[in-house]
Amino acid sequence: MKLTTIKLRMARMNRFIVGLMIALFICACKDGKKSKKSEKETAEKDWVVLFDGGSTDAFRGYGINEFPEGVWSVENGILSTNPDTANRDLITKERFKDFELEYEWAVDTAANSGVFFHMQENLSMESNNGNSPNWLDNFEVQILDDKYFNDTVAIRSAGSLYDLIAPKNKKLKPIGEFNQAKLIHDNGHVEHWLNGSKVLEFEIGSPEMEALLTESKFKENPGYHSDKEGHIMFQHHGQKVYFSNIRVKRY
Repeated sequence: MKLTTIKLRMARMNRFIVGLMIALFICACKDGKKSKKSEKETAEKDWVVLFDGGSTDAFRGYGINEFPEGVWSVENGILSTNPDTANRDLITKERFKDFELEYEWAVDTAANSGVFFHMQENLSMESNNGNSPNWLDNFEVQILDDKYFNDTVAIRSAGSLYDLIAPKNKKLKPIGEFNQAKLIHDNGHVEHWLNGSKVLEFEIGSPEMEALLTESKFKENPGYHSDKEGHIMFQHHGQKVYFSNIRVKRY
């Protein structure tokens, strides 16, 4: 066989191999994109929308079976409190144990609110100060106008674990603008994120947390956060606060 014929066949073979490798690479890329898309779609399906600007079917009033119309309302796709009514907190109809909650919140001037988890409706200790009857009973991540509210203590500021842990590295939006928040509970480990930054984390039942509780206003409540599952609650504290884009997924 002539040398030129051998070289020609080898060149054709090389082109075939290169073409095959390119085809395999393209297929692998497509499969990878499909896989990533599939993973993203699966991850999105894990989320349950609690409020997307329309229906309030995921909620009811604390201590009642229906949504507290007039006390809470939806306007222009925003869920908000009515400060001219008696306070009634809003809870999820479903109960959650390990979860990730995402939501957005905004406040009017000097407004106060909070988000609670593992809430029960049989109270260990009931407050009698005209606010929520249940705020002494469970962990709360604080929602607040830090600038004009009449309490400037760091452990009660926006983003804090109320009266227990001050937030770190927080960057708040101006009054009236929405903050993006994330609350995670995973087998006793809790994280609170605000506008993309983790502002606090702790372990329920840890020696550090028990020490904080003994120094707090919750020290006289032996049943404080004694349940490992319960409702997620949005507080009506008597001022105007706003919520949007609320969703949750279970762990």
